Amino acid sequence: MARFRPICMVTDPLYLKHDTGGGAHPECPARLRAIAEKLASGPLAAVLSTVAPRRAERSWIIACHPEEYLFRLEEAALSGRAFIDHPDNQICFDSFDIAQLAAGAGLVGIDRLEEGHDELVFCSVRPPGHHAEPALALGFCLLNNVGIAARYWQNRHGRKKIAIIDWDAHHGNGIQTLFEEDPDIFYISIHEHPTFSFPGTGYVEECGSGRGAGTLLNIPLPPGSGDELILRAITDQVVPAIARFQPEAMIVAAGFDGHVLDDMSGLAYSTELYGQLGVHMAAMAREHCQGRLLSILEGGYHLEAMAASVEQYLMGLSAPFGA
Repeated sequence: MARFRPICMVTDPLYLKHDTGGGAHPECPARLRAIAEKLASGPLAAVLSTVAPRRAERSWIIACHPEEYLFRLEEAALSGRAFIDHPDNQICFDSFDIAQLAAGAGLVGIDRLEEGHDELVFCSVRPPGHHAEPALALGFCLLNNVGIAARYWQNRHGRKKIAIIDWDAHHGNGIQTLFEEDPDIFYISIHEHPTFSFPGTGYVEECGSGRGAGTLLNIPLPPGSGDELILRAITDQVVPAIARFQPEAMIVAAGFDGHVLDDMSGLAYSTELYGQLGVHMAAMAREHCQGRLLSILEGGYHLEAMAASVEQYLMGLSAPFGA
């Protein structure tokens, strides 16, 4: 039996052109270089293939972001502004173009899953996306990569019910805003408690509204939480919730900033935890949606810990069934 199943990486060297002002900014090009170098020299090298993304077409982007915001983002980049909406959101001349390329990675990944080219797809992209509100850049995020992918999966391939699982250390406020009234998209976020962590959203009481009531599951964890608490949340809350929802496809917002060495949060996850998360994600996708699972990189800012954690996640995700 093969040690690992094949994995398709959707990525592009052009992502490095998104200039956030130098090495002092945590969301830097070195993040993707660290991942690529780690994977190329490790046990997954033999099962990895790489494909290029495409720029997300405007018709798919406007499913999540109004035209007015896109014009404002494009103008800010092309006019030479250093940031948009908040100084954290550093941009350069190429940033609007690269943000479209980041949003397009998920679309390419979904097409490959649906067309049977690949069983496992990981999008190694920047800028990240889960904090991007419909008309507001936030938390290093310009376009909501996961949200755009979810709408594409629904409208291009007819997968009506989509589950999004987000275990980045920070709550994905942008994903929640997009889908909190949508009964067909179930958003689950496990994150550091919003009392202590950016962006200050994601309380247990936030569970959806209108027709989307009950399709948000926020699981905030106290600072210092380690592997035991998140794994208990997965088994006690996430697994049964996914079983009740019965998704036709799953998207993972894969953030690695909960690592104990990452100073962007107060969580204390081990590197090995991410391998266990990979096993759980693959098992749920296999049980409920014929393995249709797309993973998109979000946070993770300690370069060595992030790269090692990505490798562990992909090893867990790609472990042969029953291993």
